[in-house]
Amino acid sequence: MSIEMLEAGPKGAKVLSVFDFDGTLTRHDSFVPFLRFAFGTREFTLRILRLVLPSLKYLSRGMSRDELKAQLVSTFLAGVEAKWVGQKAEDFCQSVWPKLMRPSGLRSVAAEMASGAEVTLCSASPALVLRPFADRLGIKLIGTELEVVDGRLTGRISGNNCRCENKVLRLEAIYGPLTQYRLRAWGDTRGDHELLAAAQDAHWRHFHPVWRRSRPRFSKAGSPGSVPPRASHSNSEDQQGA
Repeated sequence: MSIEMLEAGPKGAKVLSVFDFDGTLTRHDSFVPFLRFAFGTREFTLRILRLVLPSLKYLSRGMSRDELKAQLVSTFLAGVEAKWVGQKAEDFCQSVWPKLMRPSGLRSVAAEMASGAEVTLCSASPALVLRPFADRLGIKLIGTELEVVDGRLTGRISGNNCRCENKVLRLEAIYGPLTQYRLRAWGDTRGDHELLAAAQDAHWRHFHPVWRRSRPRFSKAGSPGSVPPRASHSNSEDQQGA
């Protein structure tokens, strides 16, 4: 932990360390590969074809990212038993962990825990799918919640997709005002900008290879501005292999 971090935030405040999941701790997205794993290639292909028109609509800016995700969730998970998805998530975690997770990211999570920080994942992916990963890491989890009625998923998102400003809102709903913490954050996409802007110690694509570490600039409100997150260096293992 840097001297700057020790001096940042309220004196004596607890450190809250928040990690995005997909693309930050992992080498790529996890939700779509999970769906392929859970349903099998044939059924996955049949269902994903239903999303061709919504995807084209999204690309032409006729549909928002959140609306497209709602379509994805509905197409695959409406009427499916939550218990079955949870078991498939356990199997998926066991199957893909060695290839999916970035080793330097795992070391960073372990280091934050060892330092005494409060550590959590904060991801747009469904919490039901990420629960085994959070449990294996030994940290808390904040993710997009899926609506369940009588043990079955309705195919609807409960609340909001956990990205952009909703990451900050979800964190504050659990931990209270973030200004009372020394907030450290790791992220890699536009959906993490508001979280990174709220942090005193922000790390943009920290575990990515150097050539992927552009330095976006955004204000404390998360809009284009002049406060860049730190594009801190990772180790050579992920620089070469990510």
